[in-house]
Amino acid sequence: MITIIQRVSTAKVTVNHQDIGKIDTGIMALVAVEKADTEKDAQRLLERILNYRIFPDSDDRMNLSLRDINGGLLLIPQFTLAADTEKGNRPSFISAAPPEQGKKLFDYLQQVAKQTYPNVEFGQFGADMQVSLVNNGPVTFTLRTH
Repeated sequence: MITIIQRVSTAKVTVNHQDIGKIDTGIMALVAVEKADTEKDAQRLLERILNYRIFPDSDDRMNLSLRDINGGLLLIPQFTLAADTEKGNRPSFISAAPPEQGKKLFDYLQQVAKQTYPNVEFGQFGADMQVSLVNNGPVTFTLRTH
């Protein structure tokens, strides 16, 4: 699995002009599922997101995790992260999971996230979403499970 996490002051996702997920201080994570990914990858990715130290401590050093600050988590499915962009002018999605597999693993990630962390919101798999955020820093990282 691949994710781009961004430390945010606020973030929200809208579908059909309706906000379906919104957080204040926390992490907005764009998540892609690749063909070889399993439930174990989803669990590992969630643990990395929750424990990745990207928030400032009292010395203004990135030393605190999302759990440490009890911040919000907004998980948004985005299959385009799995694109191969090495050649040409058109992305290839050969490594991306097919939609059924991607939805199944994103649904599993949602289920585990709800059970693991109290302040979590979600985008909608397969929907045309509008995402807005204020990137705090800016602070942005790419995490992979493979």
